[in-house]
Amino acid sequence: MDGNPYAGDDRFALLSRTLFKQGYCVLKVAIVHYWLVSMRGGEKVVEALCELFPNADVFTHVYKPSAISETIKKHRIQTTFIQKLPGAVRQYQSYLPLMPIALEQLNLKNYDLVISSESGPAKGLVIPPEALHVCYCHTPMRYVWPMYHDYQQTASWLKRIFMPIVAHYLRLWDVTSASRVDQFVSNSAYVGRRVMRYYRRESEVIHPPVDTHAFTPSDIRGDFYLMAGQLIPYKRVDVAVEAFNRSGKRLTIIGGGDQLKRLRKAAAPNINFLGRQPFSVLRDHYARCRALIFPGEEDFGIVPVEAMASGRPVIAFKAGGALETVVDGVTGLFFDEQTPDSLVEAVERFELMETKFSSARIAQHAEQFNRRNFKEGMRRAIETLFQEKNRKSIENLYAS
Repeated sequence: MDGNPYAGDDRFALLSRTLFKQGYCVLKVAIVHYWLVSMRGGEKVVEALCELFPNADVFTHVYKPSAISETIKKHRIQTTFIQKLPGAVRQYQSYLPLMPIALEQLNLKNYDLVISSESGPAKGLVIPPEALHVCYCHTPMRYVWPMYHDYQQTASWLKRIFMPIVAHYLRLWDVTSASRVDQFVSNSAYVGRRVMRYYRRESEVIHPPVDTHAFTPSDIRGDFYLMAGQLIPYKRVDVAVEAFNRSGKRLTIIGGGDQLKRLRKAAAPNINFLGRQPFSVLRDHYARCRALIFPGEEDFGIVPVEAMASGRPVIAFKAGGALETVVDGVTGLFFDEQTPDSLVEAVERFELMETKFSSARIAQHAEQFNRRNFKEGMRRAIETLFQEKNRKSIENLYAS
């Protein structure tokens, strides 16, 4: 390093900081997301990245404009050939085996920074060697890794025949494509352990953005407990239904999904299913419920944070991302087993100490997961990577 005029210099940090000044990036940036057909947690991450990089281009397999926010739609959005296949907007997951090929057809040769948003196939891109590829991992694909057997058991007989072959191929591609990523960022330490397990890669943890300012505590309190989200098997809504069938306490469930009809049939009259509801209804129920019931094992879990931003405690299964967002005895309570008995016991325990929970303290705790902190965390992480990349480039130049 003798003779290197930049050794130990702060010019690297100064250079990288200018890339993000006032939210403007002089680099050419691509944001790649698996599919844009709704505005759930993954799409909220894309939305925040679009705010951080207002000149970025967005790439995805399938795009449904009517379901996507105006913030994302302001960007140039390009789809893969999956978009043109029959019924792709509704049945996009049926084309999963073709998505690795579709990703590799994207021409990203003119981009300096590529950010892939991974939960479905998004990171397996072919980018120029001088570009930086950051993968924000919501989770390695559930249907081929941690929840493969769960999905297989609930699949149709035809899908069960082909799933072992397709999943084997996807796993091989998924592990191979992980080597194309310069830096993984995980949405929780829980997901970070999966990234290490399946890809053998370290990752930085940056929690996803939650619009905490959209929620406010209410002075009016109802006499019901609340569940919210998609009614799909791994959310374990069945555990909550059976627990409240036994206790007779009021439970309101907001959300749609494949299990709605079956769960309604199994529920006692004290359980009220509202189906899908607009944000205003969800926001109101968050603020007025006694507590949120959260029996699933999530990668991160935005719903509990939204409930806490509304000042309400969370009664959660003690696993997954909830361990990183809920503080036992302060912002909620945990139960140890995904069983109705364990949940019933937790609700009874909660009611004995319900008055000890402070809405203001709970809402304050939720603020650490706000949108601003996510964008600042991503900005710092990418700035550091560019700083290191520039430093190594100059060091290699002088070494040669």
